[in-house]
Amino acid sequence: MENELIIVLDFGGQYNQLIARRVRECGVYCEVRSYRTPVEEIQKLAPKGIIFTGGPNSVYEETSPHVDKAVLDLGIPVLGICYGAQLMAYTLGGRVRSCETSEYGKTETFYDKTCELFADMPEKAVSWMSHTDYVAEVPEGFRITAHTENCPAAAFECPEKKLYAVQFHPEVNHTEQGITMLDSFVKKVCGCAGTWNMKNYAKTAVEQIRAKVGDGRALLALSGGVDSSVACALMAKAIGDRLTCVFVDHGLMRKNEGDEVEAAFRDRSVNFIRVDASERFLSKLEGVSDPEAKRKIIGEEFIRVFEDEAKKIGRVDFLVQGTIYPDVIESGTGDAAVIKSHHNVGGLPDCVDFREIIEPLRMLFKDEVRKLGTELGLADYLVWRQPFPGPGLAVRVIGDITREKLDILRDADFIFREEIAKAGLDREINQYFAVLTDMRSVGVMGDGRTYDYILALRGVTTSDFMTADFARIPYDVLERASVRIVNEVRHINRVCYDITSKPPATIEWE
Repeated sequence: MENELIIVLDFGGQYNQLIARRVRECGVYCEVRSYRTPVEEIQKLAPKGIIFTGGPNSVYEETSPHVDKAVLDLGIPVLGICYGAQLMAYTLGGRVRSCETSEYGKTETFYDKTCELFADMPEKAVSWMSHTDYVAEVPEGFRITAHTENCPAAAFECPEKKLYAVQFHPEVNHTEQGITMLDSFVKKVCGCAGTWNMKNYAKTAVEQIRAKVGDGRALLALSGGVDSSVACALMAKAIGDRLTCVFVDHGLMRKNEGDEVEAAFRDRSVNFIRVDASERFLSKLEGVSDPEAKRKIIGEEFIRVFEDEAKKIGRVDFLVQGTIYPDVIESGTGDAAVIKSHHNVGGLPDCVDFREIIEPLRMLFKDEVRKLGTELGLADYLVWRQPFPGPGLAVRVIGDITREKLDILRDADFIFREEIAKAGLDREINQYFAVLTDMRSVGVMGDGRTYDYILALRGVTTSDFMTADFARIPYDVLERASVRIVNEVRHINRVCYDITSKPPATIEWE
């Protein structure tokens, strides 16, 4: 793995980690670093290639992120994407201007197949454009290798210097043959063999954990979800009985979930502790309706509970969390915007009473986490468990949280998930759940008027949880769920289905 590293330099685009994921699909390990990473550090990492990402800025503005020209002189292959392409041109003496006609969305693009990136592609295909600036003049020594009706330099290259650039986004699914372009870059241009996989990752991760922990002890924040379960298996393999798993029941779990988590881990040959902290969390959340405030309160309270448990256990040096890449991205990295602070990232307090926090899955996407779980021998039902946010139902009850609202949501959510499972859709829909809105509507039950809560159902399909489409759940399944919820759950008289994709929405409502 060390000999096949691709570095993605992040210039502030929200979905830049998708590039890393696509590179990994090519069997090549890839890490994302800030564009501020010093040239000397890049040299020490000895990557086989570097990718400049997109970003929201214009390269000719003084406040925009730039890169040390020395990065382009290292002799390491570089691929610039969108803003990264413009930055490469600008840095090397080309000209970048504002478009008279901006390009957004699917765009017919014409490719020069003599370019290594496009050799295995048709001469014409659709690419995904998203830019208001364009490269008006490529730098000296470069040649144009693709164009569109409105973009004369949709791609350009200087093979002698191993520098390549594309104005469009090959990492998104809307770009036809996008994965082929990235595969050509990392294998043909960078010379990678493409042998990285979860087996290699597991071996390396175990070695790194052992080196970091030494003879220390670790406490793992176990939620029972996919991420923390896989983190548990990985840590247990690395340090054995020096790991203690603490499951905090914060009173915001799904129906019967606390008992299910305990049953799943009691017999897994790990030190397991269940803490009932429901009163503690709910009292802290009383009267709080802002979602960011909820997440930060829950994040801090989790840490405080773990600190208290660590003191009971005795010596505990490390806190382990199941943080994954989408958590980090949405909480804001570098110049990227904060979408929402995840309780285990942006919700952490400044002062933590542990020597260090270990996040062994921090560089993995959800599908990679599941592959790792299978590689580590986790049970299928744990690997494919429905994703559940750390703050739990606190971010699925819109507005202030009360015990009554939580009970209403638990029952409604249970019915929805049960009907999805009965229909055999529980593997096809990547995430599905109910949301109790803070709106009420007039209804009729029997001969009487009701004025009760509106419940929203949400289901999405996604491969990476960075982008998602709403699930096309059959009407008869939605109807059965709706009828049951209205008839079996008190205080709900209307059920809606959310048909918004991500973006512009997020998967969760808060």
